[in-house]
Order: sequence, then structure tokens, then C-alpha cells
Amino acid sequence: MVERWIIRIDEEKCNGCGLCIPGCAEGALQIVDGKARLVREALCDGLGACLGDCPQGALTLEEREVEAFDPELVAAFHQEQSAKESGTVPGETGIKLDGHGSGCPGLRSLTIHHRQEQEQGEAAPAQRDLGQGTSLKSELCHWPVQLSLLSPTAHYLKGAHLLLCADCVPFAFAGFHEQLLRDRVVAVACPKLDDAMGHVERLAAIIQANHLAGITVARMEVPCCSGLLRMVEMALTMAGVSLPVEDVVVTIAGDLKAPQTHQMGA
Repeated sequence: MVERWIIRIDEEKCNGCGLCIPGCAEGALQIVDGKARLVREALCDGLGACLGDCPQGALTLEEREVEAFDPELVAAFHQEQSAKESGTVPGETGIKLDGHGSGCPGLRSLTIHHRQEQEQGEAAPAQRDLGQGTSLKSELCHWPVQLSLLSPTAHYLKGAHLLLCADCVPFAFAGFHEQLLRDRVVAVACPKLDDAMGHVERLAAIIQANHLAGITVARMEVPCCSGLLRMVEMALTMAGVSLPVEDVVVTIAGDLKAPQTHQMGA
């Protein structure tokens, strides 16, 4: 038992709507007997990602003596939930379910395997030419992509190179998929509009749990976007880890400035 922050549910306020369930990436919350319940203390990371999803204000954080957060238990829980699913989303791309067996399907962790037409001896379908010099093939290999929705225990994060991307970057930079996203796991965030400290804590949890190969920060040239780099620096310090961090700046006109690499963290 340790003293730490954990979710508290006011049963009188809870109406059982279930809107908080998708916000808990670890699966600690479930609807039981018409109310949201914390099914196991060790599944709750105490970061409070679910707090803003409750329209009744029934969720708060409190500091008390509870079970320590157990990432391995979270991973085992997700595997159990995955076993209850069909395992693959129908369609021409194979999408493997990694977890989130309940809640909103749009928040399930997914690994995406893009179909290779040449290996299957089929001609690629006709595609619209969206512009010279851009790739028509998606390099996205996982889901979800929002940092606040990424589970620190998602298997695709193990040993990965993390791309922390400002949400405006893919719109400004035409070569985003080919030059930035390829072979990287992306986490999308906005340092101006999002909960910065919430992002720092989630980044720290991801860094601690996954032995990342490195981090690339892709941000716009506007001053507020430099907050992404500061978030990474704070997260590395919080996690007690040192990593090379590549800083990539995209101009509003869609050009790349020369990347700079810094060693950050403990």
C-alpha cells in the first residue's frame, strides 16, 4: 500500500451514463449496477484523464493509502479484454485490437497493418493525385493518436521512437507522413489549448514504462508551440530518464527548419 492520488466516485452524483469509461485508458472504471465503479485500485494511475468526461461532476481525485499503480496488471487486463474481441476489424487493412474491450470503440488501442498490394499480386486502386512530392500511403501504424488517450502500456510504445506532434503540423507540412511519421509512434497535443501538466504526467508515464529509443518534437514556428519542447523536458526529468530529443520546427508556409537535437532529462 502507498499513499498516492486516485479517483474518487460520488455515487449520489453518478447517474451511470458511462461517459467516463472511454476516458480511462487503463480500464479501471466500469459500470456496475448502474453506477461507475473503480474495479481495482492498482488499475488507476491517478492522472485523472477521466475527470472532464463526467457531466455530473461525480469524479474527483483524492490522496489516500491505496494499492500502488501496476502497469503490468493493466497490460494483463487489456490482454484479457482483447481476448474477448474478434481480434481483427473487418476491412482491407488488418487492424489488431490491443485493448479497451469496453467503452467507445473510437478509443480502443489499435495496431494498423497497411495492406501491401504488390505482395498480394493485386494492382493498387486508382488514387487521386493530391500533389507532387507527397506520399499517398498512410504511415500511421497505431490508434489512438491524441496524447491524452494513449495508454502508457500500449505494446506499440515498447522501444519506439515517439513523435510528439503539435496538432497543426500535419496541416502545414505536406511531407508529414513520409518524412516525420514513418517508423514513429505519434502523440498529438497542443501546448496552448490542452492541459499541459496532464500531458507532462502522461508523457512521464510513457517514458518510464517503455524504454523509448528517442523523441522527436514536431512543432510550429509560433512561440506558444515551443511549450511542447518544455513539456518533454519536464516529463523526462519527472521520469528520471535521459534521451536524445530532436526538435523539428515547421514554418507557417510549410517548410522545415534545420532540426536540432538535444540530450534532455536526468
